[in-house]
Amino acid sequence: MTSESAQDRDELAGEYVLGTLSFEQRIEVQRRLPNDPELRAAVDAWERRLLELTDLAPSQQPSALLWPRIERSLDRLTAKAPSTSWWNLLPLWRGLSAIGLAATLILGSILLTQTTPKPSFLVVLVAPQDKAPGWVIQASNSHEIQLIPLGVVEVPADKALEFWTKADGWQGPVSLGLVKPGQALSVPLDKLPPLQPNQLFELTLEGANGSPIGKPTGPIQAIGRAVKVL
Repeated sequence: MTSESAQDRDELAGEYVLGTLSFEQRIEVQRRLPNDPELRAAVDAWERRLLELTDLAPSQQPSALLWPRIERSLDRLTAKAPSTSWWNLLPLWRGLSAIGLAATLILGSILLTQTTPKPSFLVVLVAPQDKAPGWVIQASNSHEIQLIPLGVVEVPADKALEFWTKADGWQGPVSLGLVKPGQALSVPLDKLPPLQPNQLFELTLEGANGSPIGKPTGPIQAIGRAVKVL
């Protein structure tokens, strides 16, 4: 059997903590944990790393209609494929994700797929109205951040999204530029102080050329605060 590298073990531990493994893979990890101190240490490290991120997923009271809808989905799916394990029923997990863990899972997926150093800071930008995550900000160092969209955003033709940040002690928010809907954006931070835990980031809807006064003037479309993860 091919020996397992430290990176492979770390990725396996991360997927185990995030709950993205298949049922069979999860059982195999659980079987290994009591006798594999390196894997157990990797799992412990991921749990510590992501514990603070759970605060970014706001608690929500599920609708009374949620479980009946899940049961109906299960009935339909098992009728079509009786031998299918319920762990692998994608519509079920799509329904459950609405309860509030989406933000944490999204962050974990980004962490796991990176080939560059893991981010030292992460931010989930959520819509103020329904707390739905719409963007993720990650920083592998204190000099650059990446703004990553999680879906398609509709912006009126005469408007633009503007990216802002403000840390404790700053006089006011600073613009990080205009954002094209659906496109990732890398922003150098060499002219700003180093990133800080709890630093505020937001996207506002401004005129086509951005705010005319250098401060946010339009409604907030997404907002969140930085969490240090390493």
